[in-house]
Amino acid sequence: MKIDVEEFRVSEDQKADLDKRPTRVNPIYNSKKAYKQLLDEHVSQLSSLQNVHYASNKYAVLLIFQAMDAAGKDGTIRHVMSGVNPQGCQVYSFKQPSAGELQHDFLWRTTKCLPERGKIGIFNRSYYEEVLIVRVHPDLLGAEGIDTDELRGDKLWKERFKAIRHFEKHLYESGTRVLKFYLHLSKEEQRRRFLERIDDKEKNWKFSEADIAEREYWKDYMKAYEECISATSTDKAPWYVIPADDKENARLIVSQVVVDALKSLGLKYPKTSGGRREELKNIRKKLEERR
Repeated sequence: MKIDVEEFRVSEDQKADLDKRPTRVNPIYNSKKAYKQLLDEHVSQLSSLQNVHYASNKYAVLLIFQAMDAAGKDGTIRHVMSGVNPQGCQVYSFKQPSAGELQHDFLWRTTKCLPERGKIGIFNRSYYEEVLIVRVHPDLLGAEGIDTDELRGDKLWKERFKAIRHFEKHLYESGTRVLKFYLHLSKEEQRRRFLERIDDKEKNWKFSEADIAEREYWKDYMKAYEECISATSTDKAPWYVIPADDKENARLIVSQVVVDALKSLGLKYPKTSGGRREELKNIRKKLEERR
């Protein structure tokens, strides 16, 4: 079954309008068995495509995941990328910046983790935190040496949006394809998942009081996400707003986006030249003679 992912893509210069974008859509699957079968198909395709991607060594692919707490970023990454060869995949989770990282520009700490050609890089949170959590909690800017006067009229955020667009344009022109996913979770579903984490002893470690504190800023986060996505979704580095109240559905949509993107690169295994073919024949002959 082919999923049409265009309805989840935010077009360039289009307002994201998160209030109008659903956090839940009709399930793509009609049973757990059907879900598993479709996900397995996607994972199998990803595995094959990644092998060609690695062998061709022509492009790099960067997947960025952003979301509110409990939206399912970790699970989505784990399930979607479960069939990818670890040698061709790099995953980075970005937490609170270190003192050393704060001495650099806001793009520095993630830039040094960008994937090489032939590899898939995954950012679990990213440089976008610098126009999201930092915007909701502007006091954090003090540690970055930013003069809070620059916040007047949203000047700082507009400048950072501009820097991100230019940065991602540079990545595209340098051969890195960027796909950005916002897992769109409802506040009620987050509450349900938090309760589940409290009630399930094996999930207690996932929950902290800080998670509850951040819920108080829900509207501020939604405004920050909406403006960020609207300002930085481009034809070359698009945002996909993924309905995330249904984890299984979200995984299927994300995996389809990645499959489609890799297919669009039109990659093939490197051709073997005539000289190389003769070399291999000679090697084969020697191997057969030395049994």
